[in-house]
Amino acid sequence: MFGLMMDLPLTLTTFMRHGERNHGLQEIVSVTHDNPRHRYTYRECFSRARRLARVLDRLGASENARVATLAWNDYRHLELYYAISCSGRICHTVNPRLFEAQITYILNHAEDEWVFVDPAFVPRLEQIAKESPAVKGYVILSDAVNMPSTSLPNAYCYETLLKAESDDYGWPALDERRASGLCYTSGTTGNPKGVLYDHRSTVLMAFGSALPDSCGLSATDGVLPIVPMFHVNAWGLPFSAIMVGAKLVFPGPALSDPATLTELITVEGVTVSAGVPTVCLPLLAHVQKTQQSLAPLNRIVIGGSACPLSMMEAFRDRHQVRVIHAWGMTEMSPLGTVNAPTAQTRTLEGVAHAEHLCSQGRPIPGVEIKITDDDNVELPWDGKASGALKVRGWWVCRDYFRLEGAGGAHEADGWFVTGDVASIDPHGFIRITDRAKDVIKSGGEWISSIDLENTAMGHPDIEEAAVIGVTHPKWQERPLLVVVRKPGAEIRVLDLLRWFEGKVAKWWIPEDVVFVSSLPHTATGKLSKLELRKQLVDYRFPGT
Repeated sequence: MFGLMMDLPLTLTTFMRHGERNHGLQEIVSVTHDNPRHRYTYRECFSRARRLARVLDRLGASENARVATLAWNDYRHLELYYAISCSGRICHTVNPRLFEAQITYILNHAEDEWVFVDPAFVPRLEQIAKESPAVKGYVILSDAVNMPSTSLPNAYCYETLLKAESDDYGWPALDERRASGLCYTSGTTGNPKGVLYDHRSTVLMAFGSALPDSCGLSATDGVLPIVPMFHVNAWGLPFSAIMVGAKLVFPGPALSDPATLTELITVEGVTVSAGVPTVCLPLLAHVQKTQQSLAPLNRIVIGGSACPLSMMEAFRDRHQVRVIHAWGMTEMSPLGTVNAPTAQTRTLEGVAHAEHLCSQGRPIPGVEIKITDDDNVELPWDGKASGALKVRGWWVCRDYFRLEGAGGAHEADGWFVTGDVASIDPHGFIRITDRAKDVIKSGGEWISSIDLENTAMGHPDIEEAAVIGVTHPKWQERPLLVVVRKPGAEIRVLDLLRWFEGKVAKWWIPEDVVFVSSLPHTATGKLSKLELRKQLVDYRFPGT
């Protein structure tokens, strides 16, 4: 027997209509290339989104068109999110920080019809436009006054196109399984892979991320997405914030400028933010140097890579900001787990509490997890066993776009193999010990590079740290610590190695330390161990 409830589709159009009708006067604030502080309301945003949908029709974008964006976090990009997806097309966010060859591959593989681009990235597209023949034209996200001259073929001015249209547009009725967004993985090995989201998965992920034990969003919050809108849809914040009616504050091209971020937080009433550790670290350093406050910020979601305990403690002890440690992947839309306390964990103290903070949290409703050994046998949730982390759920991809099962990460029974190695404690909290390709095997035993990096980051003279495995004639592999000193610090190798004593197992202590001026990062801000290994390919431990 079926229930007698209304069967209405889960679509992003519902969020848009709800936001416009129930929170129409809520603010959206943006830093843009042509306005240091653009300010308007939900109502104005979605009026412009209807004009933009008519622009897409007039440009001849097909019913299933992939429409690419290369843009910063700002109000125009938000309008594109909704106009493209809610008109039935697919919003394809492209990371402009990728290499030209990767951008070309992505545009061609997706077969994008139109590209909407921020003026800052026009020169990059001009270099590769001839290599993307399927693109019909380009729309530059600018007004007429600031419209740059360009060699891009069939180029239009965004604001000029919008002014020519009416906002009298009827959003089409869409199936909830209709594709809504497309995002490609960073492609650290092989070509990037496309993850094709649908309305249903995106809506459900937005609900999950707004729950009290996730980001805990409400209409009284001010939300500052530091994570880029071209990186897994800014972790879904442009959807979950609109859903609850929160104020949105976009940093635009100042995404990595701690001074602007601090000003936006304090002036615009930001209570919630989200970003990767490599962006949050300069923010902390800036406010410490300038003796500024981060109030009213009270929580920040940090993911993308492991957040060092020292960073969590600095946010908490100096600024009364709670770090919400989270984990996920592009293939998971991206949210998978969130470190929110339970009745059993909230009473932890001392070392036990510190260790618990470093876990990546427990699955939010809609996500299932398990760990398996090399024979695909499921391992116990005892906090000790470590194995391949696998997931499935309402917003986890079941295949890659146009690869037809050739992605190699999906098992026959539907589980997605994340590529992470993890343990799970009896309360369901996971602890990522490494990427499968980064784990270090020394003398037959596993060493977690993440734990060593977090320990190193606790040293007051260390700006950033990375650990990789290097071949050793006796032990197969030994950990090598690569660090960036803080300005003016004079920490030496032996001093730093002694720092690990009593904090990790003796045989885990790195074999050596290499000091560098900077560490390589991927286009999404994550530490690139692939590039680091290339840079240190000729390194040998002393005496070997």
